[in-house]
Amino acid sequence: MSTKPLLNTLERKSILFLGDLTLIGISLRNFVLRAVDYQNEDPLFYQITIVAIGVAIYFVLAYIFETYNLEKVPKSITYSIIRIFTITFLFTISIVGVTTFFFAFAYWQLYLLVFIIFCPIQLSLWRLLFNYIFKFVPTTKRVLYIYDETTKDSLEKNLDYINGDDNETYYKVVSTYLNSEDSDPISENKLIEKSIDSCIINTRSYNHFSKQMENMLVNSLLSGKEVLTYTSFYESTYEALPIDSHNDSLYEILQLSNNKIHYLQGIANFAFNFFLTLVSGIAFLLSIPFVFLLNIFFNPGPLFYTQLRVGKHGKEYKVFKFRSMVVDAEKKGAKMATKNDARVTKFGKVLRKFRVDELPQVWSIIRGDMSFIGPRPERKVFVDKLNKVTPFYNVRHLVKPGISGWAQVKYKYGENLEDSIRKLEYDLYYIKNKSVVLDLRIIFKTLSTILFSRGV
Repeated sequence: MSTKPLLNTLERKSILFLGDLTLIGISLRNFVLRAVDYQNEDPLFYQITIVAIGVAIYFVLAYIFETYNLEKVPKSITYSIIRIFTITFLFTISIVGVTTFFFAFAYWQLYLLVFIIFCPIQLSLWRLLFNYIFKFVPTTKRVLYIYDETTKDSLEKNLDYINGDDNETYYKVVSTYLNSEDSDPISENKLIEKSIDSCIINTRSYNHFSKQMENMLVNSLLSGKEVLTYTSFYESTYEALPIDSHNDSLYEILQLSNNKIHYLQGIANFAFNFFLTLVSGIAFLLSIPFVFLLNIFFNPGPLFYTQLRVGKHGKEYKVFKFRSMVVDAEKKGAKMATKNDARVTKFGKVLRKFRVDELPQVWSIIRGDMSFIGPRPERKVFVDKLNKVTPFYNVRHLVKPGISGWAQVKYKYGENLEDSIRKLEYDLYYIKNKSVVLDLRIIFKTLSTILFSRGV
């Protein structure tokens, strides 16, 4: 017994990536062969260098513009093509700028124009072909969801997460099974009748699994079906840790440890933070006179505001920001900011939209209270409230807070305690999987978040 072949999200992204890579590589090679005046220099080295730089620049831009984010349902194919043209235009400017600056190349304008026109057309046609092909290739896995009495209360919510909402998971629950002593044993014939591709198990304990259930799961694996826990599904699909599903075993899943990181990773982290802090510090210094002048006309009052936030190991520190709200915004008491908060001034909305209000936090990084990347710091009054909801909220204080973080680039604007708990799931994922690569992803997604005005 075998199941029909299915392509998961990673495999689809890989096919799209390889197609883009091939087209970009060919286009760049043809471009540098015809458009560059080498001035009697050996062209081979420069051709390889330009193609390598060009491919790197393109995929950085593609990541920022989320062209490989297949989990998000696209607004339209037209919207996708517009993004491709935008990326290619920025990509061309970057290539010309970099090579002119480093190699002093002269470009033939006719070939440059041809490249600007035909490269996005090729990529757009490839996207159309890709979308057409995958209309006929099965990509959604039919799921049998197995749960027990301990996870029964969250059944509807968990099914929604598996099926996806605005996030395309490529999983669809077609059958559920309550594993209890009163339930009839599940048969393999049912799996065949329902054309099941995956079994997702959500239980606090596997001790009460019957021998027949264990045999069914093993046979499912042998027949090519996917068998995984709800936690592993959630972590791999949403890149977050589902707090509700494992309250008794979160520490085991997080693999918490106080061991110091490897010294090479420490050096890389230091260099990474130093560079980002330097760039942000320069941007902060340059922004002060402009924000100061505009503040006088559009946002009268103090330029900065300070506030105590909870940092690493639960210690409070003073955070600095450009003021974006009216003076005495919390005279009636502490209140979480909302997406369309009436306390934010018109000029403050501009500061927040482009994250300019965050720049003064560079001073907190220099003082050692913060890192550039990490969970966003919160005030003690809200930390205390959230600790009553879940004891795991303090886990996020194992690392330094950051100006930008995984929760900020993956989740919407947080407006209440429920949103804070959802963001905690992403913070815990970051703590568990912290690395330079993940930090780079956050940087690129931060640029994308600013570009599309999402998150906080």
